[in-house]
Amino acid sequence: MPAPCVAIVDIGSNTIKLLVAAAAAPGGLATLAFRTIDARISAGLSQAHPRLGEEGMARGVSAICELLTEAARHQPAHIALVATSAVRDASNGAEFCARVQAATGHTVRILSGEAEANAIGRGLTCDPALGALQDFYVFDLGGGSLECLAFRARRVVQALSLPLGCVRLTERFVGDASQPVSAAASAQVMVHTRQQLGDSGFRFALPPPADAVFAGGSMTTIRAILAAASGVELSACPARVELSAIRQLHARVAALPLAERARQISGLPPARADVFPVALATMIAVAESAGVTAFQHTFYNLRYGFAADLLANAPRPG
Repeated sequence: MPAPCVAIVDIGSNTIKLLVAAAAAPGGLATLAFRTIDARISAGLSQAHPRLGEEGMARGVSAICELLTEAARHQPAHIALVATSAVRDASNGAEFCARVQAATGHTVRILSGEAEANAIGRGLTCDPALGALQDFYVFDLGGGSLECLAFRARRVVQALSLPLGCVRLTERFVGDASQPVSAAASAQVMVHTRQQLGDSGFRFALPPPADAVFAGGSMTTIRAILAAASGVELSACPARVELSAIRQLHARVAALPLAERARQISGLPPARADVFPVALATMIAVAESAGVTAFQHTFYNLRYGFAADLLANAPRPG
C-alpha cells in the first residue's frame, strides 16, 4: 500500500496554491504536486473596512475548485483549505468561506496571524537546504501581510504577522500603478515598513549580518528574474540573494511603467508586475531593519508546515 499523502490549498491574498505531499525519510516531505493560480482576491484590502469583491471571490472559488480537482488525482488521505490575510481581514471573509464550502464541500480554516507565522516556521524546517541554520530570521511576504519569525537553536522564539503585504501597500502608497513608482512613493513604503516593524515589538536581537530566510512569491520572482538573466532554470539559480541585487532590481523595475515591466524583465509574471516594485521596497526595508545583507530563499513555507503536521498524525499503512 502506498504511503498516505495530503493536500493543502493555501488561499492567499495574491495567489491560491496547491501542495500534495507525502512523507519522506528522514523527516522530510516529498512533493507530489504543486501549482499556483493568480486569483488576486485581495483587491481593496487597504480600505478602512476591507471587503472581498464579487469578482475576486468568484476567481477564488473557481481557482479552489480547479486545484481540488487536481489534488483528487492523488487520492489524498486528508485535504485542508487554509486562508490567510485577505480573508482574515475582510468583513465578508465568512461569506467567502461559505461560498467555498457550498462549491466544494470543504470548510476553510481562517488562520490567525500567529498561526500563519508558526505554520511557515514549521514548513521551513522541512527544507534540507536550511538544515545547518540555528539562529536566524524568517520572513514571508504576501499580498496582505508580512510574517516575521525569529529562531534560536531552530526553535521559534518570536512569530508575528504585520499588515505589510504588497497589494495592501501598493494600494496605499502608489497613486497610479500603471506608471513608474516614484522615489518618494518607494521611500514612503520603506519608512512605513520600518516604523511598523519598530512599533510591533519584534526584536532584532541577532548580531548583524544576521542569517535570514525569505519565503513567498516575491522572492521566488526575484530568483526567476535572476535565473532568466543568467540563462538558467530557477532551480539552478543560487538560493542566496544579496541585498545589493534586490536594490538594483528595485531601481530597474520602479523606473518602468506597468506596461513595460513584464515585457522588458524576463521572469516577471504579468499578474505580479503591478505590486512587485512595492514588494521589493518592503524587502529592502526589512533587510535594513534586521541587519541582513542577503536572504536565503526557500519554497518550504505555510503549505509544507500544514502538510508536515497532517502527515505526522496520519495513520501508517499496515
